[in-house]
This record gives sequence, C-alpha cells and structure tokens, in this order.
Amino acid sequence: MPGWLKAALICALAAGPCSAGTARLSDIRVPPGFKIEVFADDVPGARSLCLSPSGVLYVGTRTKGKVYALADRDGDKKAERAVVIASGLDMPNGVAFRDGALYVAERSRILRYDNIERDLKRPPRPAVVSAAYPGDASHGWKFIRFGPDGLLYVPVGAPCNVCDPEEPVYASITRLPPAGGAPELFARGVRNTVGFDWHPKTGELWFTDNGRDWLGPDSPSDELNRAPRAGLHFGFPYFHGRVPDPEYAGDRAPSAYAPPERELGAHVAALGMRFYTGAMFPAEYKDQIFIAEHGSWNRLSPVGYRITLVRLKDGRAAGYEVFAEGWLRKGSAWGRPVDLEVLPDGSLLVSDDRLGMIYRISYSSPRNPGGPGRN
Repeated sequence: MPGWLKAALICALAAGPCSAGTARLSDIRVPPGFKIEVFADDVPGARSLCLSPSGVLYVGTRTKGKVYALADRDGDKKAERAVVIASGLDMPNGVAFRDGALYVAERSRILRYDNIERDLKRPPRPAVVSAAYPGDASHGWKFIRFGPDGLLYVPVGAPCNVCDPEEPVYASITRLPPAGGAPELFARGVRNTVGFDWHPKTGELWFTDNGRDWLGPDSPSDELNRAPRAGLHFGFPYFHGRVPDPEYAGDRAPSAYAPPERELGAHVAALGMRFYTGAMFPAEYKDQIFIAEHGSWNRLSPVGYRITLVRLKDGRAAGYEVFAEGWLRKGSAWGRPVDLEVLPDGSLLVSDDRLGMIYRISYSSPRNPGGPGRN
C-alpha cells in the first residue's frame, strides 16, 4: 500500500461515498512553501503523541487499546514500522515521557513503563502511578502532559453532555507528581480538554475545550483557554464560553468565570494543540499555536477536519486562521486530525485516528530551497 495514498481504506472509512483516487494527500492545502507527507501509515487509531529525547515517538489510541512506538532511525523523514508496546488497555489515549519512563493514561488509571527504551519489543510491566480517577466512559479518554513545574497534568472530562456533578474532580484539569499521589485540582469548569501546552516564554497553560452539544448547529463554540494560574473556573456547566446554559446558568454572572482566549467555532472538535517552537517554519510562526480540529460528529453540515493557527500578540490570542485543510471533501471526511508534535528538525507531526496515519508537515523557502529548511 503506497505511503502517500490509502484510497481503499479512505473510501471504507469515509462518512460518505468516494472512489479510488478522490481522497489523496494532494488534496490537503497548506500555505506556499509548506509540504505534507506521510510519516507513518501503520498506526491504527493514532491519537495523542509524545516524543522522547532519543527520538522515539509514542502514540496512544482511544478505541484500539494499544500504545505504539516508532522512530525515524535512518533519517529519511519517515518512521520505521510501528511497534506495539502495550495492548488490552482501557482507552490509552494519553502518553507522556519523563526520565526514561513512558506514562500512559487509561480511563481511571495512570500507568508508568520504566526504562521503556531498553527494549521496545519487550516492554516492562507497568507500575500504577494513580488509580484515583473516575472510570466514566463519557469523556473518559485523557490527554496527559508534563508541565514546566515537573508535575503531570491530567484532565477529567464531564461524565455527560451537560450536567453539574457533585464530585469536584469532574470537568477539571488535575496535576500530580511523577511518582503519584493525590491529584490536585488545577482548573475547574473545563468540559473536555484533549490538548494543552505551555507558552514557551511565560509558562502559562493554554488548552482547548470542547463545547456542549444540542444547543444548535452554531452554538456554543469550542474554546481556546489560557490559565495563567491555578484555581480558575472556566464556566462549565453554567456558561459555555460566553453562552449561558439554559438549564444551569440561573442568575450566575458570567464575570465570575474565566472567558475563553479565542472562540474556535461550534462543533469543530478542537483537540491537540502545540506552540510552535521549531526553527524550520518562517519566523512568523514562532511561538504561535497550531490546533488539530477533529471535526463535527452530529452537525448536518460537517465542520472542522483541519489544522488551524491561532496567532498571538503580546501573549494573547489575536488571530485565528486555517493552516491546513482538505480532509473534508464535499461533505465527507476521509481523515480526522487529532494531535500535533514538533520534531527536533522543526517539522510538525499530525496524527489521524480515522486512517491510522501520522503526517509530517515541513517547510522549504521557495527562494532558498537548499537552505536549512530543506526536506
């Protein structure tokens, strides 16, 4: 099966009819000078990404129960065959790496695989870092990442479309030490975040959050939020961004809750996000935010299925634009972007859980094709 074209699989999985050759990587539109290629095409259900210092890329899944490891050892800008390092897990969506250990988030547990790279084909038995998380299926899959404070950040989604759970751990972002312990609440009122990152200069946490369903095709919006400190409440279930919930808002004042930095549009399913910290892309992209929009699931006219860019000015969101699109063609989606990762060479990886693929986006200056940004 060619790495750049998986037309048969695409047609089998697409939301609507297609024929061989209609859904190709060449359909993806990126700005001038950029190129998108296949980095790996054998990672079924590819979701969250994390990169170890040695260059091993770890990939979690949501419905496959597996965690993969892959790397580009020969330097040809494509990964060698993916290795399954864990299977039979419960929604192992989230992966994070620290001090030689791989951390994997299941629905209710955080696992740690020590010295994982000693032998990827014979991974160690995992240690349980924490089993303190609820096991709800609704929004139970987790994105995890280590913050600049050395703590592991773990979100807990709302166990519903919209509700007001008594347990404060729901609709939150928690954090805990790498060795485990009781999770600490960092942020509340967060319906379901599946992607976050820290500003490379200020150290502030930024995260995407998916808006509730069934308030109409154009409301409420998904959000990009900023948490400059612990203890903020971002509104759920009382407010969805600036939209009061008809059942839960009551007489509460919206000023009591942190407003979104940027509204991203209703039902786009904004998931992974990364600050661009590489040196390959033009300077205007440095420290800007890329977002993977997984795409709508219940909207008559589908939206999302793309990579967007939020431009910052003076540390605040100032613009929002499409960076890469084409996974949605004539109302049918043949691919669904999930997460992003910046490689050491400055290129950008994008996972796609519909096709089980990982793309690599690179840049070469049209005026200097032999320069440092060459592919």
